[in-house]
Parts: sequence; structure tokens; C-alpha cells
Amino acid sequence: MAYWLLKTEPDSYSWDDQVKRGAKGDAWTGVRNFRARGHLTAMKKGDLAFFYHTGDEKQVVGIVEVIREAYPDPTDADGTFVAVTVRHVKPVPKPVTLAAVKAEPKLKEMALVKYSRLSVQPVTAQEWAFVCKMGGVAGVT
Repeated sequence: MAYWLLKTEPDSYSWDDQVKRGAKGDAWTGVRNFRARGHLTAMKKGDLAFFYHTGDEKQVVGIVEVIREAYPDPTDADGTFVAVTVRHVKPVPKPVTLAAVKAEPKLKEMALVKYSRLSVQPVTAQEWAFVCKMGGVAGVT
């Protein structure tokens, strides 16, 4: 299993919107960056991802699971980009802010710190476990 971080502007699509989709999940569409496209293409069914609110919040607020691997993004008329389908797993009890991640020396190499503008990012198993601990999340590995 691999771990990821998916960024979204909560005014456009929030954690609450994701939860409302229920077990059927929702397509993660609209990614228009080639590096992020590569990460979406690498995702496998069962992989987990942090659901990250950008904008004023800048924090990990939930965990989602990939339930459908990469397919053509229905919002891309050119057919260049892909989407995956994710479903909510659980909220993060204590949302983990970008400031908290940056302040933690053990996370200095995390993509969220080094490539903060990238909308789809890989997360190592060690980073995943540490951020889960910071957020009070148990039993999600």
C-alpha cells in the first residue's frame, strides 16, 4: 500500500462534501499538473490519502481510500489528465496544520514542505504514521 496527500480548496470541495458521497466515493478531478498526474496514475486501489484543505485552513482534515484507479478525467476535454475515485475513511480528530508539519524536524523532507504547491503528493510510511499520530488518528495504516 502507498500513501498520498490530496489537496483541495474547501470552498470548492470540502471534507464534508467528500463524506456526503458515502461509500460510493467521488472522482478526484481537475488536476492539471503533469507531476500530479503521474502520482494519480501511480495510485492503486486500497491506497490511503490525507485529505488536505488549502486556502486559509492549510491542514489535513481527513483520510480517504482510493477505490478506483486512474481513468480519463471526465472534466478534461483533451483527454490528457486522469482522475481517481476516493471514499472517505475517517476524519482527523485534531487537524494537522501546515505550520505544525513545517515545525516538526522529522517531517522536513515531506513533499508538503518541499513542494507545497503540488496538489497530489506522495507520503512515506514514516510520514504517514507521524502525521496520523499528530492528528490523533489510530488504526489507519
